[in-house]
Amino acid sequence: MSSENILEISGLSVSYGGIRAVKEISFGVPKGKVVTLIGANGAGKSSTLRAIVGLEKPAGGSILFNGAELSGLSTDAIVEKGITLVPEGRRVFPNLSVLENLKIGAYMRKDDLTADIAWVYGLFPRLKERSWQKAGTLSGGEQQMLAIGRALMSKPAVIMMDEPSLGLAPIIVQGVFDIIREINRQGVTILLVEQNANMALKAADLACVMETGTITMRGTGAELLENDEIRAAYLGKTKK
Repeated sequence: MSSENILEISGLSVSYGGIRAVKEISFGVPKGKVVTLIGANGAGKSSTLRAIVGLEKPAGGSILFNGAELSGLSTDAIVEKGITLVPEGRRVFPNLSVLENLKIGAYMRKDDLTADIAWVYGLFPRLKERSWQKAGTLSGGEQQMLAIGRALMSKPAVIMMDEPSLGLAPIIVQGVFDIIREINRQGVTILLVEQNANMALKAADLACVMETGTITMRGTGAELLENDEIRAAYLGKTKK
């Protein structure tokens, strides 16, 4: 394992019945960086995140976190070690308040939550204003903020986000990516799956392109933004 990688994926495969969704992929996530996986629907991006956090059992390969193997551990054990997932579709608890949703994110913790609730409210002032409001009555953008805030309540070293911009208006998407950058600036490593390739590559230190379960290209976010193939396939434009 590279000394700079907090998370190291080696030869990871994920299968559903006879279908291999992820085919022996390998990549590293350096500590303190933003890494993004981009690609079309069905490329295997979400399956990769679900395998890392223990929601899918890998068909093969290794997942190392701080040098220790995660494969075979329960999701609770993986969250306790310091990795959490913001799932696609937000999945807030609609009949619970904003504050109750945040506290659920800290279900593994036994210590005082006051400082971390204040931290999340500092990142998301809108959530503080709506602290006692039922999560189901929030807008899509506010629910995404809540899903991210809830994940942060476990005090993760690595936060993984699955399509955080999905279904949101462009102005809200910009706000979500501003928050992703701020969370990263505050020391949290981020692994991001995102169909909005333009925003994802601008935010990422490193990026991998996934197609039909394999990684077909990798580089810095800036390099892939300037790549003609990427621009044509994912950004809908080529360099002048």
